[in-house]
Amino acid sequence: MYLMPLELLPCGEWADVAEINGDSRWVNRMAELGVRVGSRVRVLQPGSPCLLEVGHSRFSLRGDWALQVLVRPVLATV
Repeated sequence: MYLMPLELLPCGEWADVAEINGDSRWVNRMAELGVRVGSRVRVLQPGSPCLLEVGHSRFSLRGDWALQVLVRPVLATV
């Protein structure tokens, strides 16, 4: 399965976080918010700002931050 930047995931789609790039302080902050390798996220609004749902929380990423999170889209099962 391919990886893509979180910002490019379509609205309403779920994905598993595969990689987070950037300064270690930023990577640690994302982990505190629940965005870490293996976590499942949903994009509520793509682009910048990118509005995310992680667990029971929602928050936004502005600028290039959402491009530093690489995700693996979750395929819907019928």
